Formats: sequence, structure tokens, C-alpha cells
Amino acid sequence: MTGQYDSNYDVIVAGGGSAGVAAAVASARAGARTLLIERYGCLGGAATMRNVVTYCGLYTLGDPPRRAVRGIADEVTHALKKRGAITDPIRHRGVYVVFEPEAVKLALDELTRAAGVDVMLGAFVTAAEREEGAITSVTVAGHDGYSAFTASAFVDCTGDGDLAAFGGASTRYGNGADVNLGTLGTRFGGVPRDLQVTALDVAKAVADKGFAPGEVTKDRSVVARLPISGDMVIYVASADYDPRDAASMSAAEAYGRRQAWNYLDAVRTIPGCEGAYLAATGPEFGTRESRHLNCRGQFTWADVQAGRGFDDTIALGAWGAEWHDRGDYVSSFDFAPDKSTYEIPLNCLHSVDTANLFCAGRLADGDRLGGAAIRVMGTAMATGQAAGVAAAMTADGSFDPAAVRDRLRKDGAILDAADAVA
Repeated sequence: MTGQYDSNYDVIVAGGGSAGVAAAVASARAGARTLLIERYGCLGGAATMRNVVTYCGLYTLGDPPRRAVRGIADEVTHALKKRGAITDPIRHRGVYVVFEPEAVKLALDELTRAAGVDVMLGAFVTAAEREEGAITSVTVAGHDGYSAFTASAFVDCTGDGDLAAFGGASTRYGNGADVNLGTLGTRFGGVPRDLQVTALDVAKAVADKGFAPGEVTKDRSVVARLPISGDMVIYVASADYDPRDAASMSAAEAYGRRQAWNYLDAVRTIPGCEGAYLAATGPEFGTRESRHLNCRGQFTWADVQAGRGFDDTIALGAWGAEWHDRGDYVSSFDFAPDKSTYEIPLNCLHSVDTANLFCAGRLADGDRLGGAAIRVMGTAMATGQAAGVAAAMTADGSFDPAAVRDRLRKDGAILDAADAVA
């Protein structure tokens, strides 16, 4: 690595997606010298590298929807609004907003720079060391070789749990036989901006083409239209793969791209879409579930159904339990009671056996439906912000769940359902 990075930090965050950026910014603002490591050439993760162009979980699912996540997430959405790069809330099963990925890249660059985060792009965590129940250092691979960095606390936001697994922390893959299906986000240009294309339109087009088994997988999804370009993004090309295994991942990527061209043939049969073209796939498969960090507590769907509160609540969830089955490619969406918010505790982000390790995003310790609900990017910004504050306090020896909550409230996060606003 170049000389611009120090060898020691207070907090190291691995993974620069929605959760990782929020964690790094929150950590730096809490006074910790923070390094953010991201394997791609930009920040944003699924938002910029997987064609996942919807922020889910920011709003409740009731009518009217109320804002359930603020804090750093507010800063991101405000930056996008200034560029006309994000929509108002849209409803399709859940409530979400659609954004332009290129604007997200710039917004996250500006956010991390202003917070004083050291950002390392094009770098991948390949190993981690531990001593006496704590991670002490990570090894990072870059085009100039390997470098080691030490820190007092760590946050794993890699999505696949690389830092945790390499550091010997307790992890698991999915929840037994239950692992949410992954899908390749597929972006189409050449669709007239004023043409309304629905999920039913896409499903009918796919059915009418009469594809042979295996040529396509899913037949319907949300249809997202980007606010500036007007491009259309759908999430149908799917595969059953293990993101921890290079051979499995490689086969899935190739299979997804073959499907994308078949879906293009179907889209072109929708009246008005004859001139559609394939603008982008991914460029990486959208993994919905991989490793979970085994934590001091597990967030469960029973917690949601019971409306359970926690002494260490650090965020509100608002998205439903969105499950995509690996066997039949069918998706389901379970709602919280009254389509309202539910509380997410800090203990599902704090490693059970590694005192200075936290996680956020889809690594959070949730059961099959609980994890499926809190993995989405809007909620990930909230859990990331909490994990970053907790890591900074761990680094300076002041960690206390009540203090984490106080800091989050001070920084604009919503912790109480009564504070969710229209």
C-alpha cells in the first residue's frame, strides 16, 4: 500500500457498502481514527456494483409511509435529492426509493471525505489475526502486494463475513438449510421514459416466450425506473450458488448473464419496448445471504411478531421478511404487525466470542425471516451507524450500550417508533 495509510487505526471497517460507509462515518465522527477497506473501485456495494437501485427499509409499509431510518441515511438521501438522483417513496409490496448509482458513488465519496475516513479502494481482506478473544490485525491484498493493519476494534460489513471468518470469530452460513436466493440485477436501456412497465407485464412476456427449463429462472420482480436515465432494472436472473466458493460463484455469474439476454428477448415483446437493450448486468450477482456473525443475541421474526422491545435497541426495522426460495425461485414477503416498525438490538451486531468485533448489514445475526427483513440497504445504514459508534467506543474503552444509544440519538438516528415521521 502507499504511504498515505497508517499502519494502526482505532477502528477498521471492512466493506464499503451501505452498512460499511455508515459504520466508518459514524466511527470517525465519534472520534476514532478509521480505515474503510473496499474491494471495488468505488463505495456503495450492492447500490453501485450489483444494480440494486432501491433503498428498502427507510420507510414503514403502512399508508401513509413514515420515515423509520434517519441519521447518516438522511445525509445520503439529501445528497441524492440535490442532484435529482432519487425518487419519492414508491410502493410494490414494500415501500422504497429508486436512485441513480453514479450519484451514490459521488455522495459516498463526499460523505466519507468530510468525516475524515481513510478510504482504501481496490483492496481485499485476506487474513486476520487474533489474540485472547480479540482481533488484532488484518492483512489486505492490493495491486502492490500485501499489507497489515492493526486496530483496537473492527466492523465486518463485507456481506460475506470475510473479516470475521479469517479472524477466527464464530460464524455460520445462512441458517442451516435456509439460505436466501441470490439474483443478478439486470438493467435495460431503450425503454421510453413515459412507458409504464409493470411486474405483470414482465411476467407475461416471460411466459409468452415459452423458454425451456433452465433458460430463465424467476418470472417477476419489482420494476425499478431510474430517476435520471429512465433505464429499467429488474431482478429475475437467479442462481443457487455459494458466494464463499469461487467455482460456484463463477458458474452463477456466467449463468446469470446468459439468462439476462433471454430476459431481454422477453422484454422486447412488451409493447413499446421493441428498442430495449441490455445496459448492464450486475456487474456482480446480488447475494442476499451468506455468512452471519454469531452474536451475543439473535434477532428473530418472533421478536417482530411479538412487537418485542429491547434495552439495547439501536435502530428500527421497517422492511418485511423478503424471502427468495432456492428450490422453486418463488419469493414471499411477510409483514410486521400493522406494517409498522420493529426494534433491532445491538446484541445482534456484536460477536459472541470476539469482544472487539461488530457487524452490520446482512451479516447481522438473524434467523431465517428476521435476517431476511433487516438485510436491506436502508436498514443496513442504520445498523452500520450503530456498529460504527459501538466500535469507536470499544476502541477508546468507553463501550456501553446505553452510551451507544445516546450517541445515535444525538446524531439523528430513530430508535423509538413514536419518532418515525411522515
